[in-house]
This record gives sequence, structure tokens and C-alpha cells, in this order.
Amino acid sequence: MSKDRIIDLTHPIHDGMMTYPRYWHPMVEISVLGRYGIEGRETRKLVLGSHTGTHVDASSHFVPGAKTIDELPLDHLVGPAQVVSFAPCEPLREIQVNDLETQLGREEDITRVLLRFDWSERWGRMPFYSESPYLSTQACKWLIDRGVKLVGMDTPSPDNPRNLSGSEVDSPNHKLLLANDVILVEYLSNMKEIRKNRVTLIALPLKVHRGDGAPARVIVIESEGSI
Repeated sequence: MSKDRIIDLTHPIHDGMMTYPRYWHPMVEISVLGRYGIEGRETRKLVLGSHTGTHVDASSHFVPGAKTIDELPLDHLVGPAQVVSFAPCEPLREIQVNDLETQLGREEDITRVLLRFDWSERWGRMPFYSESPYLSTQACKWLIDRGVKLVGMDTPSPDNPRNLSGSEVDSPNHKLLLANDVILVEYLSNMKEIRKNRVTLIALPLKVHRGDGAPARVIVIESEGSI
């Protein structure tokens, strides 16, 4: 019998859930339309944004004319991933190149990196956004130079929360990573359940035609023989 562990890293989507506080991120609305006692079945209407909850960013989120969510290579979204833990993590910590080197060292063939901060424990409160840890620009370049194709995180963004919309420098890490075809998987949850440094990642966003991003069900599999 297989002893593989399947760990769900996805925030559940629910009515009125927390979203990034800007008008281009709509509030989530879930309403019942079909009812057992009247229509004989249950159905719901979902109103949500392309970056609701646990989701995948396509390059077109910030790069005009770049790959959309339905064009992302599946072999980048599924496969071995390296887990890098910075938990517990203090607010607004900047992750530097040496932080990544310390944990990843001279590992070869790193295609996917999952950054664990246990930040999802702050989910539902504004400090989840305003105090989140982030990557330095040099750390992003280091990941690109190493050939990484996907970066996942249990924070809302790879960027300093002070460098988002309305700031002098808007989302530079998003733009750098996405321009280099690095897929971003944001708002992961439950990463504290991961016991091993190497897992198999499955991150499948909704196949939205020409979408800039989409909610995703994200899981990892820990194999018995993995480290």
C-alpha cells in the first residue's frame, strides 16, 4: 500500500472571503440558485476575480502580449518542487540571495520552488497584505538564472508590500519574474503540514481563455522515499 501523503495547499473559496483591497479585485459572492425543494437540485452562482484566493499568475498579468493562463505549459505546473522554509518569519522580511543559497545550495535542476513562511496563518487580517515577507530583486534574478520556472508562496506576492499599486515602483518582482516566464502561485495555505524538502507539486488553474490568472486547486504529494 502506498504511503504517499497528499497535502492540500488551497484556501477554500467562500462568500465574502478576503481579497486584495482594490476595485480590480472583486468581492467574492456565492449565492444559491437551484434548491432541492423547488428546482430539485442545488446549483450556485459564483462571482470572483481571476486572482481570488489560492491562484496562479500568468505572464500576461503584467506583461502585455505574454502567455495567458490557458497557454501555460502543464509540465511547469506539475512536477518535482523544492520546499524552502523561512518559518516562522517576521513581518516584512526581505529574502536575499544568501537565504536561498543556504537552503538550496548547489542543487541541480531546480524547476519549481515553494517558499514557506507560514504566512497563511495571518489570512483574514490586513497584515496578511501589509506586512508580508518578500523577495529581493537580486533573489528573483538568482531564481531566474537557476532556471526556475515556477515560484509558489503562502504570501500574497513576491513583492515588498510597500511597492505595489500607487507606489513609485509598482510590483517590480512580479514584472521581472513574469517577464522571464516564471509562473507565480500565490496565497498557498497549510504549508506547515509539509514534512519533506522535496515534493511533487500539482497546481492547476482554471483554464480561462486569455486569462491573466485563475484560482487553482494546489496540492503536493510527499513520497515515501523523498527527503
